[in-house]
Amino acid sequence: MSDRVCVIGAGSSGIVTVKTLLQAGLSLDCFEMGSDIGGNWRYQNDNGRSAAYDSLHIDTSKERMAYSDFPMPDDYPDYPHHSQVLRYFESYAEQFDLRSQISFRTRVDRVAADAAGGYRVSVQPLDQGLPEERRYRAVLVCNGHHWDCKLPDFPGHFEGQTLHSRVYRNPHGLEGQNVLVVGIGNSAVDIACDVSRVTRRTFLSSRRSAHIIPRFIWGRPTDQWVSPLTSRLPLGIQRLFFRTLLKLSLGDQRRYGVPEPDFKLLQSHPTLSSELPLRVALGEVIVKPDVAELAGRQVRFEDGTQEPVDVIIYATGYRVSFPFFEQGFLCVRDNRLDLYGRVVDPRHPGLYFIGLIQPLGAIMPLAELQAVWVAGLLRGEMALPSITEMERWIEKDRRALQKRYVPSTRHTLQVDFFPYRRFLLAEMRKARRRTG
Repeated sequence: MSDRVCVIGAGSSGIVTVKTLLQAGLSLDCFEMGSDIGGNWRYQNDNGRSAAYDSLHIDTSKERMAYSDFPMPDDYPDYPHHSQVLRYFESYAEQFDLRSQISFRTRVDRVAADAAGGYRVSVQPLDQGLPEERRYRAVLVCNGHHWDCKLPDFPGHFEGQTLHSRVYRNPHGLEGQNVLVVGIGNSAVDIACDVSRVTRRTFLSSRRSAHIIPRFIWGRPTDQWVSPLTSRLPLGIQRLFFRTLLKLSLGDQRRYGVPEPDFKLLQSHPTLSSELPLRVALGEVIVKPDVAELAGRQVRFEDGTQEPVDVIIYATGYRVSFPFFEQGFLCVRDNRLDLYGRVVDPRHPGLYFIGLIQPLGAIMPLAELQAVWVAGLLRGEMALPSITEMERWIEKDRRALQKRYVPSTRHTLQVDFFPYRRFLLAEMRKARRRTG
């Protein structure tokens, strides 16, 4: 069996994984379908997977998004534009000479367990060269989870234009039209506000509404009100603290025309927008309940109202999928993959997933810690608990998610930033002791 490790993907999780493994003295190959690093943050990425739109800014502050040893530039705004985020990743790759370790324009077609141990990985160069199969002791999957579009199945038939938010770039071509955005997550709200500047009417439809959180509270980036200390408070106290902050800074969102959701704050991934309440209050965005039926160029909603619509933009999320695994190799149910610590597959030794999380906060620093953990396992400096213990943790984690969040495939990857960070650090301490 080869001593080398395979890394799939060179987005934000992939590049920090490559850097971490190299610093741990491990040999690796990294394969990326696109022609450069950046993944979802490379606008119009030629790997076909980027969902970045023209107006996109990060929804976590720059301090919380940065890798541990590479701060974002001081002259960046609190919430950088996607082009600035990409420049940051490019600078990171240059600083640690990561591009030389990555095979660009190379697609991973198949990953299969090898009878002799490890994995057989089939790769296909996209520009020139023949398919090739290589053997690795371990595979680290960093292919992201914002690319395989999920669409709702509404009754009826729509005769206008439809698209998913992943392919939306800007409002050009939507001038004077009636546009319906389905969903109320961060992308849905951003896009609804974006297109409302040029459309005749813009509708925003959702099943449950959402708690709308401003980007700043009293002049401070909102995520910086969360700290290691406040994250240790009971959930009810955290909820009371943030509801008080929201009432004092934004007021009651219903007064702007945004319905109150039928669930408590922190029971769903929050939607960050300082602009939506104002656009709704001005009548530029019209909030609607869930779609009941599509009827030609009309859309009927659950409250019995009906509106003329020319274009529907579905900001309805993504499926967790891995096209390089054969059917049945992994069991992904309703976007949930059972992983110990959200990283380790107990059924497939040597298979790890980096960045397959949806934090209340930024993925990047957590992906970095995940990579450090895996590097320790690969070097033999850390050890995993028994399969029984890992499966017990997975079941406990599953029950905790079901208790905490409203039922939705959106929440199967959810973690709280600081508690999950504490878990990773504690697990690495335990993992070192297991080797003794």
